[in-house]
Amino acid sequence: MSKKTLSNKNNLQVIYEDNHIIVVNKRAGDIVQGDRTGDKPLSEVVKSYLKEKYKKEGNVYLGVVHRLDRPTTGIVMFAKTSKALPRLNKLFAEKTAKKTYWALVKNAPPQLEDTLVNWLKKNPKNNKSTAYSKEVNGSKKAILHYKLKQTLDNFYLLEIDLETGRHHQIRTQLATIGCPIKGDLKYGFDRSNKDASISLHARTLSFVHPVKKEDIFITAPLPNDPLWKACNTN
Repeated sequence: MSKKTLSNKNNLQVIYEDNHIIVVNKRAGDIVQGDRTGDKPLSEVVKSYLKEKYKKEGNVYLGVVHRLDRPTTGIVMFAKTSKALPRLNKLFAEKTAKKTYWALVKNAPPQLEDTLVNWLKKNPKNNKSTAYSKEVNGSKKAILHYKLKQTLDNFYLLEIDLETGRHHQIRTQLATIGCPIKGDLKYGFDRSNKDASISLHARTLSFVHPVKKEDIFITAPLPNDPLWKACNTN
């Protein structure tokens, strides 16, 4: 039986859990997996949560299914069993798991809805991607669909569906149409958010459960921020 809980211990917000899967609402600043910063990753926080909740002895199994950029918030899924991990990986590889993102941007997009196609090339030295209108050496094709969801005071709420999963894809492609994401200094916004976040949120995830074969739809609550609170959540 699935469980939907909100757990604030260790600042961990669990939004879906069953025997095979756990989904959390990532905070800005959390890293999904360990990196050279040495900061405790979200995967270890989730392991600690599972160890304590189920009074497990020894190591706790947890498989990382996908990632989010450190300043981004929203849905992150983990596999609780070795049986579920390859099946979940297959859902994402075959694009049968559907994820939508919400972004608060500075300028009105040129169209109410559109498909953006670029070729992105990552520069590992500054951890930044550059978008090109045609293929260049070392670039990868990037496709996303956006639509204007709401007009706010001085900002615009966009809903984004990805066809591809490239490095900083949403951030890079929206910047190319003059719509840098709020707080994203790296891609052209003029000032940072107070909490060092960028206003990009992995909002929903839908998929067929790889073990139970049920349709699952998950929504991640928006960050506790006045501008996000002004958004229509329907």
